[in-house]
Amino acid sequence: MSKANSKTSSRYPQSLDLKHGKVEMAHGAGGKAMAQLIEQLFVEAFDNPMLRAQNDQASLDLSLAGVPFERIVMATDSHVISPIFFPGGDIGALSVHGTVNDVVLSGAKALYLSAGFILEEGYPLADLKRIVESMAAAAREAEVAIVTGDTKVVEKGSGDGVFINTTGVGVLPSGLSLSADQVRVGDKVLVSGTLGDHGVAIMSLRENLTFETTIESDSQSLHSLTAMMVEQVPEIRCMRDPTRGGLAATLNEIAGQAGVGIELDEEQIPVRPQVAAACEFLGLDPLYVANEGKLVAFCPPQQADQLLALMREHPQGQEAAIVGEVIEDPNAFVQLRTSFGGVRMVDWISGEQLPRIC
Repeated sequence: MSKANSKTSSRYPQSLDLKHGKVEMAHGAGGKAMAQLIEQLFVEAFDNPMLRAQNDQASLDLSLAGVPFERIVMATDSHVISPIFFPGGDIGALSVHGTVNDVVLSGAKALYLSAGFILEEGYPLADLKRIVESMAAAAREAEVAIVTGDTKVVEKGSGDGVFINTTGVGVLPSGLSLSADQVRVGDKVLVSGTLGDHGVAIMSLRENLTFETTIESDSQSLHSLTAMMVEQVPEIRCMRDPTRGGLAATLNEIAGQAGVGIELDEEQIPVRPQVAAACEFLGLDPLYVANEGKLVAFCPPQQADQLLALMREHPQGQEAAIVGEVIEDPNAFVQLRTSFGGVRMVDWISGEQLPRIC
């Protein structure tokens, strides 16, 4: 996890005080304290032969993919969410889910992650342990190994507890190429479930809002859902996760890359009632609110019903819906047919609606 090398925890006469201890500047200085933190916290949680070697890099065995492949897929993401702990997850699990999803939505199988930590001096080791254990559990569930990383500590007041960067590596099966430039006029647009859950969970916590039922983040790894989708419906054109900027930003990005228009049907877009109510109270539009465990898929119209049925059979796609279609439009506009029969533009958001959301 750093340039510091160490062999076994027996080298240290005392164990880390994971209950009462705090992050100190020495934990990022490359000496004994840093090596102790790495061994007794990070290696303990993420343990695997590649990480245990504690080299400055990891040698990766791509044969573990179990499929013929032509290309390596790589994605990286930094996570600065506030608050660090939230209903349905925390920054640790989110850092795994976000990067794994970036890899698997290309149709690839995710295999390995790196993890870089920027810690603020004084941060409780008990909270750091909770985050690391959450990351480890999320990695096991996503069937990936955390194999290398780095740790830095900044002075108190120079950070916000914990920032995490994760980079993911996966392999793409031969003959598979999912990309926005594959999208064609007539294609159907599908989402895997309700929108806005993650962003509203974070904002509700920040604003101390209470509802009859708790709004939880949808943060989750989509590896098994995407694997099933591309295996059963190889005609899929493109998949994306509507994170920052929500569905609106994702569709505007794809429309621009493909040179097409997209028309959505408001009545078909799944939004939980409590999320819709919270958005109305906060002055937000669910189409622009971040998701961390949903996907958007484009496929030819002939395969749309098959793909929808398949997604609904999976636990992560039970509320999947066909929400729109691709239309010819040289302006690459995204439009919404409202429940009142009108049409409105779904444009790029100006500025940042929800800062520090992931």
